[in-house]
Amino acid sequence: MIRIRRALPQDAPGMGLVHVAAWRSSYAGILPDDYLLAMSALREAASYERGISARGQGHAAFVAVVGAEDAPAGARMPPHGLVVGFSTGGRCRRPQLADGEIETLYIGDDWRDQGLGRRLLRAQAAYLRAMHCHSVLVWVLADNPSRWFYERMGARPVAHERIRVGGQDVTQQAMLWERVDNLLAATAGTAW
Repeated sequence: MIRIRRALPQDAPGMGLVHVAAWRSSYAGILPDDYLLAMSALREAASYERGISARGQGHAAFVAVVGAEDAPAGARMPPHGLVVGFSTGGRCRRPQLADGEIETLYIGDDWRDQGLGRRLLRAQAAYLRAMHCHSVLVWVLADNPSRWFYERMGARPVAHERIRVGGQDVTQQAMLWERVDNLLAATAGTAW
């Protein structure tokens, strides 16, 4: 069974692995290959561990974890479960656009299309509503083929900007849920 729970500092190595794998598969052909190959799961894990431990500024991370019974054969099982996806979020870094922000949502390739994205979004939305956030946004690269997922969940594009990633200019788009309750409604029926 896949569980969604609040992230622990011990989850950071798994989060780092999922982050790098998700970027390499999602952004192949969008971002430079040498940049994607140079990504470090250890470096990402250290960043997530700091964030989880600090829990500052209203930020929270949620993980999707599997137990030994659902893990792939031969997978090294951490005692707290194998991280197969995660999300992070908190108060919006640009409060003129929204109250809350989903900063990351990554699912391991082998675990996609199982409802984990919805479940993680629901966990973040419930957390943000508890933080008195009324609107929520997520930034997504405009060329990311998974952008449609947020549209299906009811988000609409409200802003875009050019940013530099891996030495390349790319466009990112802000997708907004004007009411956090709309996001909760879109993810209803997905227990976490």
